[in-house]
Amino acid sequence: MASLTDLALGLVTLVLVPRLPRDVVGARYWRAAFIWAAVTAIAGAVYHGFLVDLPRIGTITWAVMSTMVVVVMSFMLAATVVQVLGPSRAAWFWPLRLLGVGAYLVIAATGSPSITAIMLCESITMACIIGLWVWAWRRRHPAALAMLVAIGASIAAAMFRLVPGAAALLWTDPDSAYHLGQIVGIVLLSRAVAGSGSVAASGPGPHADAPSRRFRR
Repeated sequence: MASLTDLALGLVTLVLVPRLPRDVVGARYWRAAFIWAAVTAIAGAVYHGFLVDLPRIGTITWAVMSTMVVVVMSFMLAATVVQVLGPSRAAWFWPLRLLGVGAYLVIAATGSPSITAIMLCESITMACIIGLWVWAWRRRHPAALAMLVAIGASIAAAMFRLVPGAAALLWTDPDSAYHLGQIVGIVLLSRAVAGSGSVAASGPGPHADAPSRRFRR
C-alpha cells in the first residue's frame, strides 16, 4: 500500500510541474522543488515495493531518498526567500542551507538517516520558511495565507507517521497515510504558487526586488 500511495504522490506532483506558472518570483526554485519532490516520491515507491526488505540496498536507497528530501527543502527555502524578501536576498540564506544539508549528509553517511534526523536537521529551515510567510501575511502578501495553509497540511500529514495510532483515522498504515496527506499538501502548495502573483519588474529599479505588485511592505 505504501508503494502505491508514494507512486500516486509522485505522479500527482509530476503532473503539477508543467502547471506551475513561470512568471512568478522564484518560479525556477518552485519548479525545482516540485521536480525533486516527484522524483523522491517515485523512488520511494520503488523502495517500499521492492527494496525495503533488502537490508543493505534498502539502507542505501533510504539514505539517498532522505537526502533528496533535504534538497526539496532547500529549493522551498530559496523560493520563499526570493518571493518574500526579493531576489537579491536569496544569497543570505544559502550558508544556513548548506549547513543543514551538510549535517544531514553526515548523518546519512553514518547509516543513521531517519524521519527524526530529517526533522532535527530541517527544523531551522522549516521555521525560516514558516516565519517568512507569517511575516509576509502580516504585510498582505497575496500568496501568504495559501502558502501557510499548504505548509500546515504537509505538517499535519507528517503527524500520521509520527503520532502512534494517527494513521488509523484513514484505515491504513502510517507511511500510506503520510503519502495521502502529502498529496493534499502538494496540491494546495501548487495552488498557492499559482496565486502568488507575477514578477513585479524584470529590470533594475526601485521596485526590481518587489515580490508582488500587491505586496505591501
